[in-house]
Amino acid sequence: MRILVVNPNTTATMTDTIAAAARSVASPVTEIVAMTSASGPVSIEGYYDEAFSVPGLLARIAEGQRAGADAAIIACFDDTGLDAARSMTSIPVLGICESALSLASMLGSRISVVTTLDRSLSPIEHLVHRYGKSRQTRVRAADIPVLSLEDPNSGAGDRLRSEIRLALAEDRAEVIVLGCAGMADLARQLQTEFGVPVIDGVTAAVKQAEALVSLGLSTSKRGAYAAPVPKPYTGMMERFAPGIVAAD
Repeated sequence: MRILVVNPNTTATMTDTIAAAARSVASPVTEIVAMTSASGPVSIEGYYDEAFSVPGLLARIAEGQRAGADAAIIACFDDTGLDAARSMTSIPVLGICESALSLASMLGSRISVVTTLDRSLSPIEHLVHRYGKSRQTRVRAADIPVLSLEDPNSGAGDRLRSEIRLALAEDRAEVIVLGCAGMADLARQLQTEFGVPVIDGVTAAVKQAEALVSLGLSTSKRGAYAAPVPKPYTGMMERFAPGIVAAD
C-alpha cells in the first residue's frame, strides 16, 4: 500500500517532520511518500495563505495518484483544498483536522484543539462545526508562528505546553488535539507529560487511510465529489482545467 502525504506549504524541513511522524505509525507493508508543494507560501497562517497553497497542493496530489498512490493525506490542519482534492481524485483523500477530531471523539467527551496563531482560530472552528464536534470541542491558540516550531530556541514548545495546561484546567479537556502538522513529532512526548490522549492529525490520518484502502473504500463520485465538469480555465489557471492537472 502506498500513502501520499502532501505538505501544502513549501518548507521541505517541515515535510521531513511530517514524514517521520507518518512512518512511525505506518504498517510494515505501507510505503509513505511525502511531498512538498512546489509553489505557494512557506507556511499557511490564515485564509490568504490557504488560498494560494491550493493549486500547488492539487498538482502534487495529481502527481502522486499518477505514480500509484492508494490514498492521499493533506498535511495542514486547515484541511486545505480537501473538497477540491476529493473531487479531482479517484483515491481517498484525508484531511488531518477531520482525522484527528474523529479519533479524539472516540477517546473523550471534551476536546481541546491547540493551534498556532489567533488567525487560525476561526478557520479551525468552522471545521469543528462542519465535522459535528462543536458541542465538545474548544479551539485555542498558543501564539506560535508555524515556522517557529522548527526552531528549538524559539520558545514555541514552552508556549504550547502552557496552552495545554490552560486547556486541561479551563476547558476540562479530556483529549488534546495538536492543531498544526508541524507539531506532529510532539504528540507522544506531550501525552506522556500530561497524562491524557494527545492526538496528531498526521498519524491519525495514516491509520485511517490504511483502513480505507484495506477495506477497498474511496470517495463517492456521486453528488458533491463527482468529477469536475469539463470546461476551459484561462490565464494562470489554464493548467488546472478539469482533466488537465490530473494528466500533465
